[in-house]
Amino acid sequence: MKNPIGLFDSGVGGLTVAREIMRQLPNEDLVYFGDTARVPYGSKSKNTVLKYSRQIVRFLQTKNVKAIVVACNTASALALDEIAEEIEIPIIGVVKPGAKMAVETTKTGNVGIIGTESTIKSGIYNDYIRELNSDITVVSKACPLFVPLVEEGLLEDRVTEDIVGRYLQEMKEYKVDALVLGCTHYPLIRNTIKRFMGDEVCLVNPAFETAKSLKELLMEQQLLNVNKHKPEYEYYVSDGVDKFISFADSVLPFHVLDTKVVDIESY
Repeated sequence: MKNPIGLFDSGVGGLTVAREIMRQLPNEDLVYFGDTARVPYGSKSKNTVLKYSRQIVRFLQTKNVKAIVVACNTASALALDEIAEEIEIPIIGVVKPGAKMAVETTKTGNVGIIGTESTIKSGIYNDYIRELNSDITVVSKACPLFVPLVEEGLLEDRVTEDIVGRYLQEMKEYKVDALVLGCTHYPLIRNTIKRFMGDEVCLVNPAFETAKSLKELLMEQQLLNVNKHKPEYEYYVSDGVDKFISFADSVLPFHVLDTKVVDIESY
């Protein structure tokens, strides 16, 4: 089926999910929306995140998308279930695939989750992990400064190293051996996190796992585009085109030529 896949995030972090979908589903067209005017979502209430997510879904539906990926852990945690009941097309988030991989990865039964305040407060990762294996000990930590550090491009900066050390010290003390990067921005500082946590800790990237789950979903629903062609990628934001393009160029394997601003409040 030729229709594109819709993908949205609170800002630029969802580009890590887009990158994985491009790699694993090279025949699929994509429509990406980054809510750059209203980032971050992580400190906002459930009602606000649900309102924003509904607006974005309505916009993506105008692009005739065949499936939607909520490439934002906060929106996956706070809005996904409600929206899934409201729309006809398949919709998946990034939480379940990440939780599943954490359970499959841990050997000690000690799993760490890092994410935004809203994601951690929702307890959604803990719930999914315990559904899969009730014997696992889950240690959760909100890391609210990671998103602005990533959005500012401070990926390999000394200040980022300091904040990583401050946030993740207790993960070391709990001896977690699987750490879920529970925000799509976090894989962009993966190297800094890995240096601090050490090689014995497996970093679980929900972006990679979500692309795998999306492929399975499209195959099940007979929506997979099997015709080889040069895929078309469209990018939309609610503000800050130049900054978005600059950031996209550092994440994606090619130059982003065109990004359009959408008045998302009108949807």
